Amino acid sequence: MTLPGVLLLDAAGPEAGALARAAAARGHRVHAATTAAACSGYGPELKGLLAGHIVTDFARPGRALDEIAAYARRHGVGAVLTVNEYLTELAAYLCAELRVPGNDPGRARAARDKAAMAKAFAAAGVRAPHTVLVRDDAGLRAALTDPQVGFPCVIKPLSGAGSAGVTVVTGPAGVAAAADAARATAGMYDSGADPRVLVQAYAAGTEYSVESLTQDGTTTHLAVTRKQLTDGTTRVETGHSLPVHLPPAMEANVYREAAAAIRAAGIRHGASHTEVIVDTDGRCTVIEIGARLAAGQIGVLIQHALGLDIWTALLDAALARPAALAPTAHRYATVRFITSDRAGRLTSVCGFPTTGPGVPFVRWRAAIGSLVHEPGANSHRLGSFVVTGTDANEVEERADALVRRVRIHVEPTSPNTGQVRPASTSAIAP
Repeated sequence: MTLPGVLLLDAAGPEAGALARAAAARGHRVHAATTAAACSGYGPELKGLLAGHIVTDFARPGRALDEIAAYARRHGVGAVLTVNEYLTELAAYLCAELRVPGNDPGRARAARDKAAMAKAFAAAGVRAPHTVLVRDDAGLRAALTDPQVGFPCVIKPLSGAGSAGVTVVTGPAGVAAAADAARATAGMYDSGADPRVLVQAYAAGTEYSVESLTQDGTTTHLAVTRKQLTDGTTRVETGHSLPVHLPPAMEANVYREAAAAIRAAGIRHGASHTEVIVDTDGRCTVIEIGARLAAGQIGVLIQHALGLDIWTALLDAALARPAALAPTAHRYATVRFITSDRAGRLTSVCGFPTTGPGVPFVRWRAAIGSLVHEPGANSHRLGSFVVTGTDANEVEERADALVRRVRIHVEPTSPNTGQVRPASTSAIAP
């Protein structure tokens, strides 16, 4: 019996690699739809897993849809998956074209375009921040006088990801720079910056995310994840920890709002990642939703804390098979991301952990000699590691202790000449 082929939209990155390995281990032929630039960066392991690939242009989604659908039919593809934030809408249309399990293409834009998301949330009654779409400076001034916005507020791009271009603005003085940052942030496959931005009421409280898997419209919430964030005008995630055990009434409230957001975004088959804020009164506000498994090693955390084979579960959902979602372990896992507290050229790293007991995953991304940045987006992370154990407090303490051992050497560069100034050494803290 020939098993259906599995197609990944963009197979780059650790999450896509894990999906490819899971599909290949099940005996499926694995295919990738990719760009020429991304394909050239695929490593030997991934290339060895792929039965074939198609190079297309994701910046032209209509053409990409036709090309990928034709390729998928030729190769007997029966499941389409992506962990790429920017390709979830294309995935929904492709699944509909191929008549394989997928999300509602008519509502899939709500998980990508944040103006469409706000509109969908409002129509579905999801508790979410008041959001205004701004097209020009006059609209920006009007939005800031809206009594439902006020200060502090959040200014963000329409379709960015990873906190890029998102600014918390506390007063009029920061508005122009925040709007410029949002306008300058282009999506991965966008042709250029978008002059439109979103102005959103600020939701105060503790940030969590809800990791869920939906099968044929029925959603199972796998875990609540606590976020660690930078302070100040940018809020870059520096750590994730799961599972978080909320008080029963609060947990029910969080799951109820997450489920409403999942329905509003038309998520019928596959993973979702819902970011929420819970205030001091236990009220839950949905900030955003993604129609994908969370990035930032959350899949690794689920695997080690809950004992779930999340990659196989995603594959099963895409193939309309019942996924095994009952936890087989009751542990705790956290990830820490290393960032630089200054911009410059990275010249050395020491003290970064290695894998071993209780540290099942480490990843260093920044090459010596490369330019690094102060954290303004998740893409500015230099590396990460995961710590696991049975006691939440012990796991958190060990992770923090490991972070304190990391030392990086950054040589600041001159903004005028691009030359390196005298070196400085900094400790990295979460």
